[in-house]
Amino acid sequence: MEPPEESFLSHLVELRDRLVRALSSILLVFLCLFPWAKELYALLAQPLLARLPSGGQMIATDVVGVFLVPMKVALLVAFLIALPYVLYQVWAFVAPGLYAHEKRLALPLVAVSVFLFFVGMAFAYFLVFPTVFGFMARIAPEGVAWMTDIEKYLSFVMGTFMAFGIAFEVPVIVVALVLIGAVELRTLREWRAYVIVGAFVVGAILTPPDVVSQLMLAIPLCLLYELGMQVARIVQKTGFRGQRFERTEDR
Repeated sequence: MEPPEESFLSHLVELRDRLVRALSSILLVFLCLFPWAKELYALLAQPLLARLPSGGQMIATDVVGVFLVPMKVALLVAFLIALPYVLYQVWAFVAPGLYAHEKRLALPLVAVSVFLFFVGMAFAYFLVFPTVFGFMARIAPEGVAWMTDIEKYLSFVMGTFMAFGIAFEVPVIVVALVLIGAVELRTLREWRAYVIVGAFVVGAILTPPDVVSQLMLAIPLCLLYELGMQVARIVQKTGFRGQRFERTEDR
């Protein structure tokens, strides 16, 4: 057995090494994407540019914005591309301290969580943005030049990506709560009415102040909650829950 001090230091060294590897992977991908930073921003801005009036364009009110904003987009894309490797480093660090049944539960949940987060971002990009921007273009007053600063557009996109990415994690949260015994399926069904109200409140808080985007977040939240309950019921029938936290298993 290692002395506690040496064991603690060895964990710190391992944590440092894995953080360096994770950050290095992001930096490497970013350097590869750097020459195409402008193209990446153009792709991100396409849903808005496609719905601006003829001749409409975006503006940059910051002196260095035309450089920094595409760099931020390239860094975001680099992080998303490197995310599987980053998560592997996290998993490799925490896995030795988990029990066998915890590993069986954690790994699929993490994989599904990442997939659903990407699905939420894709939902926002391909469905929400065109709908919201088209709505805004139609209601713009006559004679008003509808343009936006590229920095503000990036902030809007990032916030929307985060909102929909997190919203699409609802099935994973529901399944995890049921599997660890924190809540019963019967209780989740009883909470359905409150969840529906909460979904519309969350949609009003996390999305822009228009009804369209609020509905496009609230309705998927409700449907994903129902999906989570159905998946939890199926998983529960497999008998996994009965062995969820029996500490008699070996690590």
